[in-house]
Amino acid sequence: MPYPIRIVGDQVVLREFTLDDVDDVLAIIGDDAVTTWLSFDSRDREQAVAMIEGTIKRAQQEPRTEFYLGVTKREDDRVIGFARIGLSGVQAGKVGYAIAAKEWGRGYATDAARTLVTYAFKEIGLHRITAAIGPDNAASITVVQQLGFTLEGTLRDHVFTNGQWRDSVLFSVLAHEWSW
Repeated sequence: MPYPIRIVGDQVVLREFTLDDVDDVLAIIGDDAVTTWLSFDSRDREQAVAMIEGTIKRAQQEPRTEFYLGVTKREDDRVIGFARIGLSGVQAGKVGYAIAAKEWGRGYATDAARTLVTYAFKEIGLHRITAAIGPDNAASITVVQQLGFTLEGTLRDHVFTNGQWRDSVLFSVLAHEWSW
């Protein structure tokens, strides 16, 4: 798969990060309203730079083990979120996504997840994709349910975030079930 990747969805474009994205990324990962729902606590500017540098470095590895992409609106190249598939196991991946709080409720997370999962099945050849979501994150649970993921169960004390252990609800979808 060529680097850099650019995948066009209905509402969003998924693209590789650049260091020019630091301010936009910091507005997402530095916002407690967003990171409340993620598997990590809010981060500062130095950590945002390190995250982007690590993402760029890993994107150029062969074979590639993750697809960590910026989410932009189709008409604007500024990053409003991110979507990631980390490869794990045999033909398997874990999907995650986040959108800036000021953009919530507009369908960007659903489109980003649908676009990336479609890419993972069609272009990477994955068989199974999972999403582990905090049980109180109703919006994210709605995203995966709308996309046809199946509830598998609860991962107890799955992540340590915001000073405490948190369960995750595990969803999955298989390639032959994907109808997008």
